[in-house]
Amino acid sequence: MHAYRTHTCGQLRASDSGSIARLSGWVHRKRDHGNLLFVDLRDHYGLTQCVLDISSTVFETLEKARPESVITVTGKVVARTQDTINPRLPTGEIELQVAEIEIQSIADVLPIQVAGDQEYPEEMRLKYRFLDLRREDVHANMMLRSRVITYLRNAMIDQGFTEFQTPILTASSPEGARDYLVPARLHPGKFYALPQAPQQFKQLLMVAGFDKYFQIAPCFRDEAGRADRSPGEFYQLDFEMSYVTQDDVFAAIEPVLEGVFKEFGGGRKVTPAPFPRVPYAEAMLKYGSDKPDLRNPIVIADVTEPFRGSGFGLFAKLVDKGAVVRAIPAPGAANQPRSWFDKLNEWARENGAGGLGYIQFAADGAKGPIAKNLEPERIAAIKAAANLADGDAVFFACDKELPAAKFAGLVRTKVGTDLDLLEKDIFKFCWTVDFPMYELNEETGLIDFSHNPFSMPQGGMEALENQDPLTINAYQYDIVCNGVELSSGAIRNHRADIMIKAFGIAGYGPEVVEEKFGGMLNAFRYGAPPHGGSAPGVDRIVMLLADQPNIREIILFPMNQQAQDLLMGAPAEVDASRWKELSIKPDLPKPKKEG
Repeated sequence: MHAYRTHTCGQLRASDSGSIARLSGWVHRKRDHGNLLFVDLRDHYGLTQCVLDISSTVFETLEKARPESVITVTGKVVARTQDTINPRLPTGEIELQVAEIEIQSIADVLPIQVAGDQEYPEEMRLKYRFLDLRREDVHANMMLRSRVITYLRNAMIDQGFTEFQTPILTASSPEGARDYLVPARLHPGKFYALPQAPQQFKQLLMVAGFDKYFQIAPCFRDEAGRADRSPGEFYQLDFEMSYVTQDDVFAAIEPVLEGVFKEFGGGRKVTPAPFPRVPYAEAMLKYGSDKPDLRNPIVIADVTEPFRGSGFGLFAKLVDKGAVVRAIPAPGAANQPRSWFDKLNEWARENGAGGLGYIQFAADGAKGPIAKNLEPERIAAIKAAANLADGDAVFFACDKELPAAKFAGLVRTKVGTDLDLLEKDIFKFCWTVDFPMYELNEETGLIDFSHNPFSMPQGGMEALENQDPLTINAYQYDIVCNGVELSSGAIRNHRADIMIKAFGIAGYGPEVVEEKFGGMLNAFRYGAPPHGGSAPGVDRIVMLLADQPNIREIILFPMNQQAQDLLMGAPAEVDASRWKELSIKPDLPKPKKEG
């Protein structure tokens, strides 16, 4: 007989009755029923009930084993009586009558309990993550993550993609976030950077002649944590293809995403491929976001003209100064009590707005402060533009175009949630396409890249030379699911001359482009195929599938929101000798004075 187990704790069935089995695992629960002691023994695979008579010679040994102690038990598999069967357990038809016990490891008193559903502060859970990971729900999340990654890998291989590993130590690159830097001991004063993404390397792979690349790629960004973003590191399904159009990229990844959400979505509906495509300008107008949640039926409308020169002076004056007005419908909300509208008004102020004006369309006419100051024909125009009916209400956002759009998007989400309008049990996908290549930095008055600087502008060199930069769209796209951006992607700029011109418009001279992107630029000069790709976030995919609001719930050993690893104690100070070895000297901020 094996030293530790003949079976796992999830393996024994009624057909094993009468056999001798040996199990090893953690003491999950102990229950004293007078003359009998019941122990639920748990391992990675499941749980088996073990029973011991108080008269047994090994009773005292087992009694000493606190919860989460590791033990090995040997005994006879016995079928439970009909009235004691536990249908919730795969092993619920049997129990193990313990004859022998060996204590492998005695657990100290637990700082957090593994059994049960007790909630603990996140800081405590992360400090004792090895215990937290033993808990059923957390354990299940990690197994889901593993299965999802296996599915994604197999799905890409089945489509003819080849998996490659790109470097972790590389050069610093201005890709939108802050790099993690690593001192180069052999090259004093110089640093490696951890990759924000394998962007340049995967493009170089296409230039090198590898037609279809993918990787479950680790990415590192020195940025703050959020509910849907892990500080420090994250993983993405990174892929790139040669000789492809935007349509080809979509056709490659859509069945993979549709498939993984169908496979692990627990029966929830999934948008069938091909996914809807929403141009960026339309997304900002109708949904107030470039990552629209299509479960929400509310569609924002432009109602600037009905307010232009109107009796509602506040909006009329702002419109004259270049503002726009967005209408956010609230279906069926006309009969909501005044307190509901007041709460939304207060919420708007908490979110930086002056308030939240509204109109109620009652059966006997439009009501509210705004309606009192608008002519009937203007009210009718608003009602038509926003597709409103009697019984509905409508809210307004008035500001410059971009802030008005963003605030209207917040209102749309708030109203849709408060009125419980979101479609249930569904994953709704869409592509946001036709992103602007450039945007105006209002602080500096200069033109910046709005998205990915490595994207091909629509119209190529001709557009860069002859169009107003702020009117140029790029072959850039985001894949969105339920309002969560899973990935950005693009058809890449594969020509050195276009790349230099594109960066020049954004204020980067040829010498800067050569310095920062010399490797890729040089590669383009020796024959580069048209290519494109994307990189859906693995962590966010799993977060959606597990129905978890916090991304740390699906990462094995996450950092907290302050980018600290509470389990391993990172980041940590190092001995002064290491500083000297690395030819760097700390210049620490002075401690803040108290009081």
